[in-house]
Amino acid sequence: MTPSRHLPTPDPAALAHSRKLADDLLRVIQANNGRISFHDFMQHLLYAPGLGYYTAGSRKLGEAGDFITAPEISPLFGRTLARAVAPVLTRLPKPIILEAGAGSGAMAAAILQELQAMDCLPEQYLIMEVSADLRERQRATLTQAVPTLLDRVIWLDALPDTIHGVVLGNEVLDAMPVHLIVKQDGKLLERYVTEGATGFDWQDGDITDPRLAERIHTIEQQTGPLPTGYLTEINLTGEDWIRTLAHSLQQGLILLIDYGFPRHEYYHPQRSSGTLMCHYRHHAHPDPLQFIGLQDVTAHVDFTAMAEAAWDAGCSIAGYTSQGNFLLGSGLAELAAQSDPNDVARQLQVAGALKKLTLPHEMGELFKVIGFSKGVDTDLPGFMLRDMRNYL
Repeated sequence: MTPSRHLPTPDPAALAHSRKLADDLLRVIQANNGRISFHDFMQHLLYAPGLGYYTAGSRKLGEAGDFITAPEISPLFGRTLARAVAPVLTRLPKPIILEAGAGSGAMAAAILQELQAMDCLPEQYLIMEVSADLRERQRATLTQAVPTLLDRVIWLDALPDTIHGVVLGNEVLDAMPVHLIVKQDGKLLERYVTEGATGFDWQDGDITDPRLAERIHTIEQQTGPLPTGYLTEINLTGEDWIRTLAHSLQQGLILLIDYGFPRHEYYHPQRSSGTLMCHYRHHAHPDPLQFIGLQDVTAHVDFTAMAEAAWDAGCSIAGYTSQGNFLLGSGLAELAAQSDPNDVARQLQVAGALKKLTLPHEMGELFKVIGFSKGVDTDLPGFMLRDMRNYL
């Protein structure tokens, strides 16, 4: 692996780890007639047991990691989400909260603290986390922040069969493996990964998955023919995950926060290079074929596809809006106003967090919030400031 000149150089231990995963991937490619779909490549990059980005032990979140998520910016994010979902929890007899991909545990800690103050705690706080390293970090965070509530927290290896309560996911869908589709000479092709002279290389070929072919055909019917040279992504794994959650949800709400667009914006002709992006030591770049296992690889979310999957599985669309609108509608400003006006340093910190979380040129507009409900009245204030369901 030859690092790009504008990116930090990994240390020798990281390079050795990267070579192990690269060798493993090369064996997989050789065993599959010399190529694998980018979906399978991304799955290995992120989740190969003991080697993938999310399953190995490297630091991912925070200043020492590769990126910072909203819960790390300020506990106000988690506290506001607690207020947002409290109306659902109060309508159910013994509700649970299930958080998928709980990161550092900062969001769980803030949610539990706020719900305890509101006398609205769930019976259990379940966490689905594939990373053993992050599980330990979450446990340490919660032990320090909410030691008296730790007995309510349970880590899961699989989704429960039935859910009565609230499912939360912040930046989960963007980390699910996607298929790459490219249009060349008027023909739609899938982009594969093959062995290259010094590592890995791209190879375009026929779309062999009927479901994938049908989806891209539907997209062209709805948004118009994609131009030649157009490259984009389709997240069938995310849709399947939504369906599984929706089938398990007996009564309650699924609330997902991520960056993305409705379908007509996602597959706009001008978005001709797709949305695939990699994050390494707070540097963003578009090449997933380098820094194997050392960088996060993400793609934006087609929220229309996720809404269709939830609807097909029996859920209603509770709302869709920007993160800024949702947080402000759920009481973020009121929570921020509770900070001590005489503590100047704290006031500056809160003001900075508010800007980062809500302003359009920060996280406020690119990040969206979508809700799916079943068997419960979910007129949530977070969706009332500006409900954008008609954009899906």
